Amino acid sequence: MFTYIIHENGQTVEDLLRDKWRLGKKLVHELRMAKAVTIDGEPIMWKEPFEKGTKIEFAFDIPASNYTPTDSCDVKIRYEDEHCLIVSKPKGMATHPNEPTDNDTCMNHVMRYIMDNGGHYAEHVHRLDQGTNGLLLVAKHPVAKSIFDRMIEEKTIVRTYAAEVQGNLRTDSGTINAGIGKDRHHNTRRVVSPTGQHAVTHYEVVNRYKGTCVVHVVLETGRTHQIRVHMAHLGHPIVGDTMYGARETASGDYALHAIQLAFMHPFLDEQIIVKDN
Repeated sequence: MFTYIIHENGQTVEDLLRDKWRLGKKLVHELRMAKAVTIDGEPIMWKEPFEKGTKIEFAFDIPASNYTPTDSCDVKIRYEDEHCLIVSKPKGMATHPNEPTDNDTCMNHVMRYIMDNGGHYAEHVHRLDQGTNGLLLVAKHPVAKSIFDRMIEEKTIVRTYAAEVQGNLRTDSGTINAGIGKDRHHNTRRVVSPTGQHAVTHYEVVNRYKGTCVVHVVLETGRTHQIRVHMAHLGHPIVGDTMYGARETASGDYALHAIQLAFMHPFLDEQIIVKDN
């Protein structure tokens, strides 16, 4: 199903799964029981040390994802290898279904692409709000999903967004550390709250205009509406984001773009930087 090149002398399969990839005990047990790790089709000893450059193979039963495929894939693929996809989600499209009748989400389109290429598994690693366009990381097998989920938790996948905000921020860069919770008076709106979920946003001003400025934002956490809430909390809501106090624009909408994903690839051992146009 996928191959891995041993990157250091003396590394064992057990070292790789438990120490480098830090897979959960259940998944490690399943791989062991399935005799999933082989060389040239022959099972190998998990504590046997290998030389750098040895190619080992992983093959095991992969469950099918539950997303109904669309008739055609209408999302752009920005990056692909045997472990993951990075796709560009259009604005106005949900990341994943929330109801059984939701069959036109980004993951439905991704499933069409995966099935057209002989696969049956695809699971998003993070999510983008429906009104946000840009890069979404998708795992192509359960081992990748487990590792990428941990990397999101440990903040080693760097997600960068671009937005134009009202007014001009006083500082060229900064960090917003303010909890986010649900607004009791509005079904979908979020508010800064001392009892809310921990949320941290880093920003940098990249362009200043008369009455607005463009910021690049890096998320340390991934709360619903986090960038929108935090920028409004500073008194600089995203242009057009009337839900969070911005003036209405001619388009009647706001623009928030996930422009870059960067991470050290756990299978390829190389830095991956993908940008969206």
